Amino acid sequence: MSAGNMELEGKRKMKEQCALRKDIIKEFLAEFLGIFVLILFGCGSVAQTVLSKGALGEPLTIHIGFTLGVMMAVYVAGGVSGAHVNPAVSLAMVVLGKLPIKKFPVYVAAQFLGAFAGSCAVYGLYYDALMEHTGGVMQVTGVNATANIWASYPAKHISVLGGFVDQVIGTAALILCILAIIDGKNIGAPKGMEPLCIGLIIMAIGVSMGLNCGYPINPARDLGPRLFTAVAGWGMEVFRAGGCWWWIPVAGPMVGGVVGAAVYFLFIEVHHAEPEEQGENNVKDKYEMVTLN
Repeated sequence: MSAGNMELEGKRKMKEQCALRKDIIKEFLAEFLGIFVLILFGCGSVAQTVLSKGALGEPLTIHIGFTLGVMMAVYVAGGVSGAHVNPAVSLAMVVLGKLPIKKFPVYVAAQFLGAFAGSCAVYGLYYDALMEHTGGVMQVTGVNATANIWASYPAKHISVLGGFVDQVIGTAALILCILAIIDGKNIGAPKGMEPLCIGLIIMAIGVSMGLNCGYPINPARDLGPRLFTAVAGWGMEVFRAGGCWWWIPVAGPMVGGVVGAAVYFLFIEVHHAEPEEQGENNVKDKYEMVTLN
């Protein structure tokens, strides 16, 4: 047996030994890794901006970081789990019957754990810069605040109700646009381009809905990193700040996910012609064209 064949045989045996058999475990790992990538690029772009005091970043670079983070997350996990990387997306898919409800807690657990792990990676990556910037004093609010690298905090002008509405609208827009992109009976997106299009949704939301609280629109993306900051030195103030703001980026997106799914279904999806009806419409259209000519 040639060296090439031996190598291929070795790879085949390794794959047989290591490959997982249960789909739900594969999907768990895909969701975990997908949101890990999202946090690494997204929160990493915030860290670079904050810790360089704006020298190596600005709001636009943060938007780009999260846009590319979401896009790469979908490329990483899309073929395995659908790359929800967001409990609000998973809930919307459950509501629409596109995800079995028994898988929902598994997806959500993977998303929260992946976001926490991604936060650890960003912390390790920028640990030295963080210590230099803070002098070892971790502040949640104020001029030298660094907790906002990982989680969202409200602007001074925003009320609790305003923040909740912000998250409902932002997440509903996200879900509505995702459903349009993956809808095979709508225009959709070219095969393989769905991640790019979904990433561009994040860019659109970032440049239009980021003023109030930085568009978290993802309970795992916000609460996972917030839990990390609570245990990494910032303390429980991360939950008390902003008038106990922490629950709004968790509850608001879940409501928004259901709203977005319902709006797309009622306005678009429910009106799609069935295959037989579509065929009849096409015949009718051709007949009308002939008679008009």
